[in-house]
Amino acid sequence: MTDTAGKPLGPGLGASATGEGPARRRRRRLLKGSALGVAGLLVVAGGTGWAVYAKLSANITADDAAAAELARYERERPTALVRGAQNILLIGSDTRAGDGNSEYGRDLGSERSDTTILLHLAADRRSATAVSLPRDLMVDIPGCRRADGSRSEPVFAMFNHAFQVGGSACTIRTVERLTDIRIDHHVVVDFDGFKEMVDAVDGVQVCLKEPVDDKAAKLKLPAGRVTLDGEQALGYVRVRKSLGGGSDTERMERQQLFLGALVNKVQGNDVLLNPVKLYPVLDAATSSLTTDRELASLRGLYQLVRGLRDIPTGRVQFLTVPRKSYVYDTNRDQLVEPEAEKLFARLRADQPVAVSQDPSQGIPGKTSEGNGKSDPSPAPTFRGNTAAEPTCA
Repeated sequence: MTDTAGKPLGPGLGASATGEGPARRRRRRLLKGSALGVAGLLVVAGGTGWAVYAKLSANITADDAAAAELARYERERPTALVRGAQNILLIGSDTRAGDGNSEYGRDLGSERSDTTILLHLAADRRSATAVSLPRDLMVDIPGCRRADGSRSEPVFAMFNHAFQVGGSACTIRTVERLTDIRIDHHVVVDFDGFKEMVDAVDGVQVCLKEPVDDKAAKLKLPAGRVTLDGEQALGYVRVRKSLGGGSDTERMERQQLFLGALVNKVQGNDVLLNPVKLYPVLDAATSSLTTDRELASLRGLYQLVRGLRDIPTGRVQFLTVPRKSYVYDTNRDQLVEPEAEKLFARLRADQPVAVSQDPSQGIPGKTSEGNGKSDPSPAPTFRGNTAAEPTCA
């Protein structure tokens, strides 16, 4: 969808130089547990193992329209600079299709990107960085092909307008123009898929400083530790007015913390070692996905995620692109420069960035684990968190 670094780079990293630390041993156990879980699932399925694989694979929709559109503009797309590094655009669609989703607002006949995350996977697969792009960010959107076959005119508008006009292909082209980063893969998830994924892991725990009662988000929760089901989780990550100061930046930070908690929940042995729980997770994870052709099968997804198995949660980082209120409209966003370009340049070159909840504390230069050479420049620090940081202190 790597994303973390910031403060000290998470538990267990220092031990890797002298021996296998407890965090690494735990990751190996989780990996073995995952394999056992998949094997157990096929044993339970018995002779229907292939049917299970085929069903899960068929759940995924290949985004052929995006592939055709991107091929038309191949010459203008950025070139990948580092072999092995990958950039995946994760798009949360605000479609109201699905049970109960119409209650989140009117569907005016066109979807918009409610949440968009640029996920950078380091070439050595020792880190992952997920960068949230605000939906209200003012950007240059190129002319794009609409669903009816007509073409839009280039426009300077809110970022989520790109998805509304030209779907995933238009969003990818907009992000590539904004960042000069080549997008290798993309994944679109709708409201229904998000809810099913949370329900499949029996909910995700969060902590609330005060009660929440927001009718628009269908959310009524007490203060303290709360385990959210899928419906509640969707309201929690989307609500703005009744949590925090109402800013989209706070909402994105809340989404990032929630995703970190979801990652930890999915990695838990109670899911990976239990075929009864594993199948619903796999089914939910694939049932509402639209992806590029390479990822549109279980085999394609496996090829992507197998390289992520050794990434410590302390090096899965979440941050929001540096932004501030747009000079002509405080309800819109614009990039903060040169910080935003510094972030994009580091990702293009597959160089580390750091995250901290207090970005004023700089992080000293690090050593690249991939080649053992010292990075001559310190990793810039951005406000964010890692998947290792608990949602409840």
